[in-house]
Amino acid sequence: MNSQIIKAIYFQKLQSIAQLSKVFNKSIPVITKSINSLLEMDLIEGNDLAVSTGGRRAIQFKLNNKLPIYTLVIALDQYYTSIYIFDLENNSVSENVDLYNPLKNNKALEIIINATEEVIASSKIPEANFLGIGISMPGFVDTEKGINDSFNKQSKLHHIKKHISEHFKIPTIIENDSTCIAFSEQKFGAAKNIKNSLVINLNWGVGLGMIVNDQIFKGSSGYAGEFSHIPLSDSNELCSCGKKGCLEVEASLTAAVKNVQAALNSGEKSSLESEQHNNLLAQGDALLESAINGDQLAVASLGKIGYMLGKGIATLIHILNPEAIIISGRGAKAGTILMPQIQTAINEFCIPRLAQATELKISNTNKQAQSLGTAAFVIENLTQTLIKAN
Repeated sequence: MNSQIIKAIYFQKLQSIAQLSKVFNKSIPVITKSINSLLEMDLIEGNDLAVSTGGRRAIQFKLNNKLPIYTLVIALDQYYTSIYIFDLENNSVSENVDLYNPLKNNKALEIIINATEEVIASSKIPEANFLGIGISMPGFVDTEKGINDSFNKQSKLHHIKKHISEHFKIPTIIENDSTCIAFSEQKFGAAKNIKNSLVINLNWGVGLGMIVNDQIFKGSSGYAGEFSHIPLSDSNELCSCGKKGCLEVEASLTAAVKNVQAALNSGEKSSLESEQHNNLLAQGDALLESAINGDQLAVASLGKIGYMLGKGIATLIHILNPEAIIISGRGAKAGTILMPQIQTAINEFCIPRLAQATELKISNTNKQAQSLGTAAFVIENLTQTLIKAN
């Protein structure tokens, strides 16, 4: 019961005994006993009184943020590494964000370890004070085995969890990046209180996290959600998976950047002409900012990927009939620009009865969703360790 209460308070921020009793369908005395135990361990503390409902205002409880307990997050995408240290209220204590580090690089793991050591050193937090390390990354992540099957067995990234855990001597978990983003949206963001939703991770590729009956759904082998590789594209361009026709080649930020480059090379005018960038992150950020500021080429480029994204979303609606579809990840920053084209494609390809039953939403967590979801998975999996330590 203690670990369940810790998690409930972590995800809801403030909870009264009455609220916890309702959530867990347990009696007030049972919840009170656990609360007193957690208070004695200094894991929680009483906070502001709840809004009065006519009687005495109930005490609300929160995690004791004075505890020197932290989560360490290693959030990876295809090209960039971000390291965060969060306290128990998900405040960033130290970080190194968007370090260029393509996962295909043979030295990717070495760069990850060095960057993590630097962030820990700058925080001056002893390694004993970390509850755990959470790794999130794209690909066929097998959480149970702790491996990433997108890399061959000779690759260090195939066994990245093992290498990180052995190097830092800290309990470590690994999860798919889009699953972490979906978990973040479910617990803290646009998917909160929605039982059936799909969360699209719009980044250099296009990922998908699924929430079915209020639970993260990963399929029989844990690899469900390969939205990127639905064969909806007529392009002959090879996808990162080695096949042609994948949605990713026309519906990702990488595709949007390529659209801009092709247009500029053909003589189109844009504020992006003056932008000289030598890496994908800078190009992607410039594209998103220019679109938000009204640059027509940038808007048109994002519109193209928005339409293809909508075509893919129409397919998802037909299969899963979700209550909501949330656009999250790095690309959510330009959500208001993407949304009209997404909706146009849905109107064109989706049965109206189904489309009308699904709400389209844009996340407001942007690229933070992955890191917050990764930290949340550490809490979800390692709370018992926190209780035993106290």
